Order: sequence, then structure tokens, then C-alpha cells
Amino acid sequence: MKNIAILGATGSIGTQTIQVIRSQKEEFKLVAVSANSSSNKIISIIEEFKPLYAVLMEEHAFNEVKEYCNNKKISTEILFGIEGLNIISTLPEVDTVVTSVVGMIGLVPTLKAIKAGKDIALANKETLVAAGKLVMSEAQKHKINILPVDSEHGAIFQCLQGNDKSSVNKILVTASGGPFRGKRKEELLQVTVDNALNHPRWKMGKKISIDSATLMNKGLEVIEAHWLFDIDYDNIQVIVHPESIVHSMVEYVDGSVIAQLASADMKLPIQYALNYPKREKSVIKALDFYSLKSLSFEKPDLDTFKPLKLAYEAGKIGGTMPAILNAANEASVQLFLDKKIKFLDIGNMLEECMGKFGSKENYLLEDIIEIDSRVKEYVNNKVLNKK
Repeated sequence: MKNIAILGATGSIGTQTIQVIRSQKEEFKLVAVSANSSSNKIISIIEEFKPLYAVLMEEHAFNEVKEYCNNKKISTEILFGIEGLNIISTLPEVDTVVTSVVGMIGLVPTLKAIKAGKDIALANKETLVAAGKLVMSEAQKHKINILPVDSEHGAIFQCLQGNDKSSVNKILVTASGGPFRGKRKEELLQVTVDNALNHPRWKMGKKISIDSATLMNKGLEVIEAHWLFDIDYDNIQVIVHPESIVHSMVEYVDGSVIAQLASADMKLPIQYALNYPKREKSVIKALDFYSLKSLSFEKPDLDTFKPLKLAYEAGKIGGTMPAILNAANEASVQLFLDKKIKFLDIGNMLEECMGKFGSKENYLLEDIIEIDSRVKEYVNNKVLNKK
């Protein structure tokens, strides 16, 4: 039996990971979970799976869950904050840590888990974007697996199985195109938050939904793919594929292209990562090829969706520049969600921060944390303190 800890158990990925574990109760034991403030959802998980530990990031939710467990005489130990995340990421009994928290908060617990010898089922894009060199170096040093959970990298990972890296010519990362596919800049001037959150294919959290609308999610995935698969940026191509049936592809030096196709359901890459290298009975709806009318592919509009272009630039510059890009994006997306800036301001702010903050080639964890804080402070001060 494989023991699992889930960082971010009540979000979209965490919830679907719970569903996969529920379908394979004889293979997996849920040892620890975390949530930000979803006390009711964590209580439901505790009642069903009886994990040893649960972490809450918000104080009121922590007190609520702790009181509930005390009153019900439930043995699950309730922990608080980032210290709690670090504890459940390094538990001796845990084999695999699923990192599905959103944002830079996932970086330190992930590194601690790696150093403790845990395999990582990675759904937190920011970890590799902000500190890819550091994270992959530690993973190699401690001989652990980083198994991609998101659909695109999970697809690439599957397409690479059984082939030598030297035979790879190109990685093709597919994108749905988001809610504004085909729109021009002038059509996006008055975009609302609700418009941007209305994804045509996937039900996701707010931050990643906005990233999908700006195509920043593909930019983050390009940087992530560079580190996960050791591929040059010039050999990573983004292709808009609105049907979301082909989840990504690998082109080999002989011209062959291997694609991974499946229904648009995140439970498949989660299941594959948790069971790797085995495959288990399907938890998703099988594709009906007779009902597929067409599969279409388009070139992304890098002028309208500036964040994707900037992500390529940040990745090629390297060093701390991807961390600068990521911090500016996290802050800008939150400001957009709070209706403090407009949709197109997100890309403009990323470009401004990349020009303002210089990149440091060799960095430590402390450098990443410091630049993340400085960039976010700059973005917030510029917008919120504007006269």
C-alpha cells in the first residue's frame, strides 16, 4: 500500500485526487491532507479517510476543525499554517506527496519533501517555474521521482515512455485557448472577471482559470516542461487545440509524432502519477471515436495573449527571471480578481516587472523567496497606492 499526503486537498486537483484514492482503497492510504480555509470539506475527508494529520492555513478554520475533532474524539492531529505543511510533507510514513496548492506557497514544502526522499506528484506549476534548477537538482540528488499531474505534462510523460531522450525532436504542448480564443486585443478591453473565469472545457480554481484566459498557464507549462523533460525552449511548441482531446504530443527525430488522447478529465493524469509505472482500471469516460467530429489545431496569438510570449522570454533569460514573471503574475491575477486592474493590464504588468527587476543567474531558495516578495510588493504598491 502506498501512503499519500495531499497539499491542497479541497481544490480541484485535490478533490479529484481524493476520488482516485477512493477508487483504489486497497492500494492507497490517505495519511495527511491540507486546505486553506475549507473546514467543512476537510471534516468530510477526515470522517471518511481518518488521516493521521490535517493542516489548515486559515486560523478560524483551524480552530473549527480542531474543536470538531476534539468533540468527536477523532484522533486526526490538526496542524496550522506553513509549519504544518512542512510537517506533513516530510512524514516518515508518507511515500508520495501530491502538491496541488496554488502559488509559491508550495515551493518550500515540496523541497522539504524531496529532501526527505518522497516522490512528488506535481500539480503546483509555480514550484518548477520559480525554482526549477534548484528543485530538479535536489530531485536528482535524492533520487526521487517528480511525476507530473497536470494533463499536458502527464501526456508528455506518457508519450516519452520507452524512448530515449536523444531521439526527441520537439515537445508539443496543447492549449484549449481559454474563454477568449480567437479574440483580438480590442475585444478584450472590457473583459469582466466572470467572463475570464468562464472556461469552456475545464472546471478549475480562480487563479488557474485566469491564467488560462491570458494563456499564462501555457507559459508556466512551457517553463515547467523545460525543467521536467530537459528540453530547450526552442523545441517546445504551444498549439491551440480547442477540443481538448489531444493532451500533448512528442515529435521524434524521424518525424513520428506520438500523442496522448483521452477525455478531458484530470483524474487520468492523477491516477497515472499515483500508480506509476502501472496502469489501473479507468476512472474516466472512454473516448468514443465515432462521435468525434474533428480535431483542430491553431497557432496561439502571442500579440493578444502577451503572457505566453513573455514566459518564453523569461525562460530563455533563465536565473530568477521566471520567478520574477511568476510573482508579477500571481499579484496581478489577484488584483484583477479584486477588480483593481483590467484584464490586459496583467500582461503589461508582467512586462514591466521583467524590465525592472534584474535576473540573478545562480540562486538559492532564499533568493527566490526574496524576489517573490519584492515583486509582489512592487505590483501591489503600484496599483493600490496609485494616486
